[in-house]
Amino acid sequence: MTEIPAKLVKELRERTGAGMMDCKKALMETGGDIEKAIIYLREKGLAAAAKRAGRVAAEGVITAYIHPGNRVGVLVEVNCETDFVARTEEFRQFAHDIALQIAAAKPEYVAREDVPSEVIEREKEILRAQARNEGKPEHVIEKMVEGRLEKFFKEVCLLEQPFIKNPEITVRDLLNELIAKIGENIVIRRFTRYELGEGLKS
Repeated sequence: MTEIPAKLVKELRERTGAGMMDCKKALMETGGDIEKAIIYLREKGLAAAAKRAGRVAAEGVITAYIHPGNRVGVLVEVNCETDFVARTEEFRQFAHDIALQIAAAKPEYVAREDVPSEVIEREKEILRAQARNEGKPEHVIEKMVEGRLEKFFKEVCLLEQPFIKNPEITVRDLLNELIAKIGENIVIRRFTRYELGEGLKS
């Protein structure tokens, strides 16, 4: 398997605006050839998806999902650019799938950019303490913390979670596929997840 340098992934991201994992996959598929990787991303519609990200998405739907047994409920707002797209079965199915994802996987934020800096710092302190308790030397602790922080983001950020209906892809991949197919910017704006009895002392 071709080893892809991080700086090559970064350059491809800057040139296409596609996601990091999509860029890495494109470079692996094309043997590290950046020009071929750009073509690969364009063919998949991922480079175009990133360009659409700047367009205003003010239409859409608010979808509600109540899990059988009535113990978990979700409200999620998913936006698109036109009312026409908002009414399509495909868009509504996507919003429903996102509500299912939130109910099952319990994300706390939409994207890592939404995680408050104080939450990240607190998590880093916990991870540093764990590494020290494992007897790791100081010079490797920061590298370990960064690696474990990535795992934390994959757990708490909706876009970075494996999609429950197909764990081979992330929710971000699913979103980008729909953007490429529909040709509009689509944004998962916000969500609320309710769990019966949550926060109550027993």
